Amino acid sequence: MPPWLIPMMYVAGGIICGFGLPRIEHAYFATYTLGLSVASTQAFLSGAASGMMALTGIVFAIGTVMVQFSAIAYSPRLALWLLRDRTLFHALGMFAATFLYALSTLAWVDREGSGTAPLFSNILVLILLVASMLLFSMLMQRLNDLQITNVLQMIGYKGRGVIRDLLKPRDSRPAQKSDATIQLGPATQTLKYSGEPRTIAKFDIDTLTRQAEEAGVVIVMACAVGDTLVENTLLLHVHGASKPLSEKGIMRAIELTTERTFEQDPKFPIRLLVDIAIKALSPAINDPTTAVQAIDQIEDLLGRLGQCELDVGNVRDTKGVLRVVLPMPTWEDYLTLAFDEIRQFGASSVQVMRRLRSALTGLTGALPSADRIEGVQRYLKHLDLAIERSPFDAEDQATARQEDRQGLGLTRKRGGTI
Repeated sequence: MPPWLIPMMYVAGGIICGFGLPRIEHAYFATYTLGLSVASTQAFLSGAASGMMALTGIVFAIGTVMVQFSAIAYSPRLALWLLRDRTLFHALGMFAATFLYALSTLAWVDREGSGTAPLFSNILVLILLVASMLLFSMLMQRLNDLQITNVLQMIGYKGRGVIRDLLKPRDSRPAQKSDATIQLGPATQTLKYSGEPRTIAKFDIDTLTRQAEEAGVVIVMACAVGDTLVENTLLLHVHGASKPLSEKGIMRAIELTTERTFEQDPKFPIRLLVDIAIKALSPAINDPTTAVQAIDQIEDLLGRLGQCELDVGNVRDTKGVLRVVLPMPTWEDYLTLAFDEIRQFGASSVQVMRRLRSALTGLTGALPSADRIEGVQRYLKHLDLAIERSPFDAEDQATARQEDRQGLGLTRKRGGTI
């Protein structure tokens, strides 16, 4: 459900209940009245309605603060994600529904000069007020999520969810025949993108596979999830088609948005963490401890990726025939994305160098396969070379080569020596 539909559903519910429930109560339960004067009831309902408008303004102010603070302090790509918190939209909807229902109930106070106020409608307004206060408290608690530790934890949580949903453990996948020897032949159809710039959010892999199986072809995607398409960008090739596939059918299987999303994109949470780290390392902020905290989450995500089968771009149908080829990042791609910019911008920070070295050393001990350990060891040599070329003196260089999970806290001696 799009987030903007949430408050609209509350508004629709408030309008329907406002028109219906007071009439039902007046027709069938007129003998049940509230033991308050008409003036007191009107003051209560007027205060409830006007208070909801004030709370709505506060909610908009909180949303603005979240966007501005997260964009400036962390990353512009993080701002909209925090703003789309559904608690914000539920709060807006509840406030609007309470406002509308309170106004509707107010219209039935002293109806036809009866000098009474409906009992159940006023009780419902009170219940809505309590629910609104609970949602407002939850919304205020969301401001705590703007703390750097909570932001990094949220990104790490989303990243772990993407890895868990998209990738499988490397040792649990059945052996597949190699695709290296398959000759696809020349492309019989080429599809290019036409339209405004859009980002690939996800592929409907089942739909693409079914279309390729029905036509007896192989679809080779030229763009990956997270890529931005511009006019005439090469999108895909079709191999082995006797007649062209429906371009509209193919495009329906490719979800395009205005920005990257977490779905099917394990690189995106790492990208956000790196953005936060390098912004913290900028001369204007100069906060290497935040970069170290970001590396904590990056190391965890890389450790999980290192134990997964990353080559999942070759998709087969139920008969085991190759049908779709998707470009997927390699282990080296993840290492480059995770560490290159932090290494470059943190080259003058002993704290960051020590934490990077600790992360790489930790990965060598956690990864199950020799080829990926070899990739980490190559990067570790690259890091040592960067330390040698840094402006550190000899003593600082020796300090920077010591692994420390806190950056500057507790040196871990290698080899089990004390």
